[in-house]
Amino acid sequence: MANRLAHESSPYLRQHADNPVDWFPWGEDAFAAARERDAPIFLSVGYSSCHWCHVMAHESFEDEQIAALLNERFVNVKVDREERPDVDAVYMQAVTAMTGHGGWPMSVFLTPEGRPFYAGTYWPKQPAHGMPSFPQVAVAVADAWQERRDEVLESATSIASALDAHRDASLADTIDPAFVDEAARLVLGQAWDRQLGGFGRAPKFPQAMTIEWLLARHARTAEPDALAASVQALDAMARGGIHDQLAGGFARYSTDARWLVPHFEKMLYDNALLLSAYATAAALTGGPDLVRVTHSTATYLLAELRTAGGAFVAATDADSEGVEGRYFVWPYDELVEVIREADADPDRWAAFLGATPEGNWEGVNVLHEPVPRHTFAERRGLDLDAFEDEWERIRLALLERRAQRVPPGVDDKVITSWNAYAIRGLARAGRLLDEHGWVVAATAAASFLHEHLVVADRLHHSWKDGHVGAPAFLEDVAGLALADLELFQATGERIWFDRARALADEAEERFHDDAEGGWFQTAHDAETLFTRPKDTWDNATPAGTSVMVEVCRLLAGLTGDLGWRTRAEEGVRLFQDGARRMPTGYGWLLRQAEALVGGMREVAIVGEPGPDRDALARVANGMLDPGTLVVVTDPAHHDRVPLLAGRGPVQGAPAAYVCRDLACERPVTRPDELAALLRV
Repeated sequence: MANRLAHESSPYLRQHADNPVDWFPWGEDAFAAARERDAPIFLSVGYSSCHWCHVMAHESFEDEQIAALLNERFVNVKVDREERPDVDAVYMQAVTAMTGHGGWPMSVFLTPEGRPFYAGTYWPKQPAHGMPSFPQVAVAVADAWQERRDEVLESATSIASALDAHRDASLADTIDPAFVDEAARLVLGQAWDRQLGGFGRAPKFPQAMTIEWLLARHARTAEPDALAASVQALDAMARGGIHDQLAGGFARYSTDARWLVPHFEKMLYDNALLLSAYATAAALTGGPDLVRVTHSTATYLLAELRTAGGAFVAATDADSEGVEGRYFVWPYDELVEVIREADADPDRWAAFLGATPEGNWEGVNVLHEPVPRHTFAERRGLDLDAFEDEWERIRLALLERRAQRVPPGVDDKVITSWNAYAIRGLARAGRLLDEHGWVVAATAAASFLHEHLVVADRLHHSWKDGHVGAPAFLEDVAGLALADLELFQATGERIWFDRARALADEAEERFHDDAEGGWFQTAHDAETLFTRPKDTWDNATPAGTSVMVEVCRLLAGLTGDLGWRTRAEEGVRLFQDGARRMPTGYGWLLRQAEALVGGMREVAIVGEPGPDRDALARVANGMLDPGTLVVVTDPAHHDRVPLLAGRGPVQGAPAAYVCRDLACERPVTRPDELAALLRV
């Protein structure tokens, strides 16, 4: 049996290289083999840090008898969803249509032409909890292929037709300003968990994009519940077990409603998106806990996920030594031992961390803060500053002990879109909280992407060990364009504007749907799948469409070209009805709608670096209205950036230029004058 996965770039595929299953990577070789054998394809999609992917692999794909069954009756294809989001998106639509839900591992049975006819997610090795076993499913599917081929092909045809019919998004004539209000009422009235924080029930996901939308809404409308829901969610997550209390960073999601027990994998995109949400909330409220968690999240990204070249790896695993969460959880006795060695009171600090002798999860403890630290200190009559100092000493001692354990595996591929979200998060957080080092780190990561993931003038989706993966998808092109624009706002360096505009032009040329509006997930010249996906949902990561709307909106402000504004409005008009009905699936898009409904405003601050320019920048960056774009730059020549053309200091002093609705105010040089203009 050929080992076709051993030399793949994907760590996930290489995890399966030694399975007795005769795996093919995605590609024409697999489909040719299926046609030659007249056999159906078993498609298994997952990712390296997916816990249940590991479980199914151990139970079924490492089992010699099950492997023999699969090898005899199927052509087996393994896909890393992170390397091929297009394949994942197309077949996840089919899984959801057939089963009513999706997830990973994703298991789909295809015709040799790639059309799905039966699908599911995880199936156990033995029947359990009302589920058939995976061998039972495989045998039934193989028998149906041999004995009832007409029914199978009819099923494949009906699924394809249903998916085509499901594309019911139509281009509305105008943006309905009421739809964002209706979406907010639905989220705040029904989805908001007012008791425990966050949105929906268990399992609970961070919903960073919904939070950032609601923060933008509060900044535009002063709606109190929008701010309250956002801050409560951020606080609950920060104190929960989903947050690594020792090293910072957030796990993928919480299995329970109170944020205690996570699935322990940490994804780059979650932490990148949460960084921006925490920074925005910190800038809006000045809350010290929000500022602290913003700093710890940025520190986690830079210390734990950054590569030597400045880019960021994709994820760390949930499992270590084959056990989920083993690296992160604490037996009570070990926790007490470390606290005693740090010369501290074990009872006090175990209580602070929510740890008990019997454990709070499967006999061990997930560290969390059951009550806010200022409340804990006050109840015990402790000085908060002294409490924080002692906690820092204990945290470092616990980190040192934890470092002696076997760490989770790292998926060290570099994904363009996820890195773009990290670049945006660091640049935005650095700009809002005046942390120049974060902007420098964002610049290094963006430089890495432009240097290493652009090959033959074409951006690519991923990079591993010096080799690029598939050509870029919309999420990559739009994401990097937005990251570049965020860097332009933070640094004023024209190279980022030029790069962003070139990427936006590429997206228009290669991804735009000229017939029905919006943008396809795959380029016009990309591999043809059984259906062409159009990325619409702001799910775990923002839809490429939503990111592209923001790119177009910002370019409209920077260039004065109303064609970009038209494109931004087109993207919102296309999906406003879906956002009205299911707002937590459109958080990024709704933030753009808030900006467009509220009106666009551009602020250009031009002058030599120094305290006077910094004072103007602080005022402008403190106005977090979603439609306001801020650029701070020096007086160097910027003819290629229309917003800056002909603008410079006034009588030698840094000046702020404020424009709204195609009309500009006279420049001002004092912070109080700028604040007055921005309050209008």
